[in-house]
Amino acid sequence: MLDRLKILIAVVCVAAAIPVFAQQQFRWSVDAGSVFENREGDDHYSPDQTITFTRLSPEVGFSFLGGMHSIMGGVSWYQPLGNGWNGYKLTPTVYYRYMSPSWRLSLGMLPRTQLMEQLPTVLMSDSLRYTEPNIRGALVQYVHERGFMELALDWRSLQTEAQREAFSVYFHGRWNAAWALELGGRLQVNHLAKTSNATPDQNVNDDISVNPYVGLNLARFTPRLDSLNVRAGLMLQLERDRGTGVWHRPCGFMLDATVEWRFLGIDEHLFVGKDLFPLYPKYGAMLNMGDPNYQAKVYSRTNVYAYIFRNRFMNLYASLDFHYTPDAFAFWQKIALRVYIDDRLWDDKGAGKEARSLWLSKYY
Repeated sequence: MLDRLKILIAVVCVAAAIPVFAQQQFRWSVDAGSVFENREGDDHYSPDQTITFTRLSPEVGFSFLGGMHSIMGGVSWYQPLGNGWNGYKLTPTVYYRYMSPSWRLSLGMLPRTQLMEQLPTVLMSDSLRYTEPNIRGALVQYVHERGFMELALDWRSLQTEAQREAFSVYFHGRWNAAWALELGGRLQVNHLAKTSNATPDQNVNDDISVNPYVGLNLARFTPRLDSLNVRAGLMLQLERDRGTGVWHRPCGFMLDATVEWRFLGIDEHLFVGKDLFPLYPKYGAMLNMGDPNYQAKVYSRTNVYAYIFRNRFMNLYASLDFHYTPDAFAFWQKIALRVYIDDRLWDDKGAGKEARSLWLSKYY
């Protein structure tokens, strides 16, 4: 009797699922690109080096119930150039995605490009962005015509005998208050634990970043310019090595400004304050994922860039990046290509691609 009941329940479940999966649609996308970046300078906070790589990130899957639910799988292949097959990195991509007019949810190993805005370099350096294309955990987003909120959990490293447990929690919210005024803030928590069977010299570490800001979007008041944005705010860092029990609380002022005219643009990122990463010399990017230049009391990064080609499926971008601190000066030259195509590109002129094709307009 019990076996018959189980069979009946299974038949009912399958029958109920048939109308749902009968509406499913096959989905696919290909995200590809390449970067050439030459870094020269005083070699104080980051080494002189040339970074050249190509990346291929295909995905396939299906959506159902009008496209609100999707299951996708694929891989991201990172391959340095000039070294044959050596140095490559394969990152699995497998996730569930829910989308409604106001809410979005992703669970699994999902592309970092699903974020509404990329993380600033104080929270994730260019080098990490190149090699860590996915969020490993969950992403929840609320979208409104006047702003958004998003919360991400990224399980960066699973605890084993060889590697330490590490995860980060990231929150970003922005509200277009009135006129050209924007109010927003970011919060990031990095946690670095121990390996299994850890030695006595290992300690648990915490890194908390808080960045409230006020912005002005002045593009509509400057018809000759395509973009004019200014953001200013505080950057508060809380760091602790639980082995010593001492909390470090550096704080500073941050200013970000962007001006674009046709295919040309200038970015300025300025920080003035105390060393934001006092534990960086000991733990490096395992704890502090941001650019190591933020160890300086004053750090200015000026990017002068040009869009060589830019449309809804391709972006070829070149920049000259000037990094200044009281201790060092660095000059980076970059050319970055990104191509994004999917099954909806031709059907609806890209309306359903979640703005991914040009999401990284100024950084790969």
